[in-house]
Amino acid sequence: MSAIIEARTNSKAEEREWELRCDMAAVFRVAAREGWNEQIGNHNSLMLPDEKEPLFLINPRGYLFQELKASDLIVCDLDGKVLRGTGELRKVAFHIHARIHLLNPNAACVIHVHPRWLTALSLLRDAEMHLSHHNNLALNDRIVYDHEGDEPVHHNEEGDRIARCLGDKSTMVMRGHGVTVVGPTVADAFDECFIAERTAMYQMTAMSTGQAMHHLPERLRRRYNGPWGDRYDARLHLDAWRRILDKEEPDYKQ
Repeated sequence: MSAIIEARTNSKAEEREWELRCDMAAVFRVAAREGWNEQIGNHNSLMLPDEKEPLFLINPRGYLFQELKASDLIVCDLDGKVLRGTGELRKVAFHIHARIHLLNPNAACVIHVHPRWLTALSLLRDAEMHLSHHNNLALNDRIVYDHEGDEPVHHNEEGDRIARCLGDKSTMVMRGHGVTVVGPTVADAFDECFIAERTAMYQMTAMSTGQAMHHLPERLRRRYNGPWGDRYDARLHLDAWRRILDKEEPDYKQ
């Protein structure tokens, strides 16, 4: 266990934080395998429980997702000050993540990435998710489309606008940018992002044929906006990936 964690006094809090770090590191590694990240950009963050003040874990500036380990993650406050760990908090990550955490209390985990298919969808002028695949029955009522984010995120005001636009939704398709997915746990946000990206892949592939998309009956919508993992196997999915990583990339837990 990293000295970053060993320096803390509450052993249960130490163990809990370390397990959360391993979950986050696993998500970074899987995201790298899936091609979600933009070079050394993009960020995933997680609010830490059992803290006297609001603190969050996030990847430091300058790392590829594929090389990140549990001990590499830094702990920051909502003012962007690095309190534990080595490295710098990238400004754009602060403006997006800290403001979402501050204004959206249910967004304990924030995944901000540029996966191929959701990002491609964000580049189309009027495209939104069709109600065509069974996944859309669960996803479509959870998605908000940010049609005003033409300017890169360089200040808190833009971060606040993004947080307000997200509202009580869990997935935001950001026009000309990428996607942000939030959830009450790492597994919730990861699994929803994974399913949303796969579903966007199906839609973009179908659209490329030039044929009309099928529309499922509106009555079949799930109309569910609660924690993703309460209805779907989010934790089991992340655990399955961790078993693969334990065999193939065990250093993620270092």
